[in-house]
Amino acid sequence: MKITLISLDNWGFNQHIANALTAKGHVVHHINFNSFIYKYPNLLYKIYNFFLKIIFRKNLKHIYYGKEILNRLESFGKQDIILTLKGDFIASDSIRNFKKHTDRSIAFFNDNVRRYPNIANVIPLFDEVYSFEKEDCEKYNLKFITNFIYKEEKLERNDFDYDVFNISSKDKRTPKIIEIAQKLKEVGITYKIIILDKKNKLQSNNVDVIHKAISLNAVNDYITKSKILIDFHREKQNGLTFRVFESLGTHKKLITTNPDIKNYDFYNPNNIYVIDNNDFLIDKFFFETPYTSIPNDIYEKYTLNGWINKVLNL
Repeated sequence: MKITLISLDNWGFNQHIANALTAKGHVVHHINFNSFIYKYPNLLYKIYNFFLKIIFRKNLKHIYYGKEILNRLESFGKQDIILTLKGDFIASDSIRNFKKHTDRSIAFFNDNVRRYPNIANVIPLFDEVYSFEKEDCEKYNLKFITNFIYKEEKLERNDFDYDVFNISSKDKRTPKIIEIAQKLKEVGITYKIIILDKKNKLQSNNVDVIHKAISLNAVNDYITKSKILIDFHREKQNGLTFRVFESLGTHKKLITTNPDIKNYDFYNPNNIYVIDNNDFLIDKFFFETPYTSIPNDIYEKYTLNGWINKVLNL
């Protein structure tokens, strides 16, 4: 099949989808519009875009992304499937035109409408829409699917550089992450917690602050060197982050602030410790017991292969 993947792949997770599809023998194009660079011609355009977003709910960057994507689709010829991730960052007119290039235009959102309201506007423009947010699936009649395991690696080792690892972007979670890092330090738990702050405003002695995104390979290196992963979910968003699936794929325990994880079939209190954002407390016994493998039939549902088979119906 001819399949085009369109995504804002700022961390590199979605390239794994393209690689897996290619390995299955499909002809695959990945349009990663995170690599597109839009520059305002002058200050007036920036001011114009400000009012454009407020009054007409349009965005010059999204219009630019859409035009560039359509230019590439023109050169690919008719596709069997176009799969779009982060479609809310593409102008609606362009998304409508995707259907000229395929019989199946599918979308997946691993953000929610509360955080990105434009998702609700573009949902009707696709033939099929999947979301990792249960609330959005119920409200907008979408198909539910989580993120996926992109890294599978089981290493038998006892020598870890860190007890706990996490990497996150600077946002509303940051003060709580710094507070939890301080508490980890106080109880003698070693950690590597990284916060990406592109605006270079954050200062903290409790976390490592970086100003440019590191590669997914570098992230995976930290995962390998760490005993346990920690996951900080966003407020009012219950969809599971990639930290959850990194822990599943590498057979590592997980500490998380997301209580909804208890509702998933892979949940095991021996492997997953849910902490209260307002009352942080970790039982040290959790660090001392080994990881318990989950049933294979459950595990397979969350692999990249399982994800592709469900979303693309291959």
